[in-house]
Amino acid sequence: MTTQRHEPATDADDRTMLEGWLDYHRQTLARKCEDLTDEQLRTASVPPSELSLMGLVRHMADVERGWYRRVLAGEDAEPLHYDEADPDGDFHLAGTETWQEAYTTWQAEIDIARRNAAGFGLDDLAKGRHRSGEQFTLRWIHTHMIEEYARHNGHADLLRERLDGATGD
Repeated sequence: MTTQRHEPATDADDRTMLEGWLDYHRQTLARKCEDLTDEQLRTASVPPSELSLMGLVRHMADVERGWYRRVLAGEDAEPLHYDEADPDGDFHLAGTETWQEAYTTWQAEIDIARRNAAGFGLDDLAKGRHRSGEQFTLRWIHTHMIEEYARHNGHADLLRERLDGATGD
């Protein structure tokens, strides 16, 4: 399976541009994980780091959930992979996690994020609040998510190259 990526049109309106770049970066992370085994996807970068491609996908599922469900929509959606006792639990893999499970969960959170975002204008304030107590607009959340994916896609580039030598965007 090859994930298709599409950059937004150069003359798109603000919302189309932001959502286009967000989807582009979501698709980039999916591409970085393609054609690898579960074992490869669980392989940590370099000790002592526990960073892995599967960990990044699990992390982004929780990030999508946090921003688009808890903050934007004001939903009571508990974290999926971490808790107060293990705040980096999304990166702590036991060795039994599967790509199918991680990918399906991530995609479900993306689908919910899209549905929730569709109910807001870019300048509308979120219904919920961040753990800092602040409220954010959908525009800010989309921009932050593009930054979050872009940063982690840089990590994914290095992880993938280490695993099988594959490079490229």
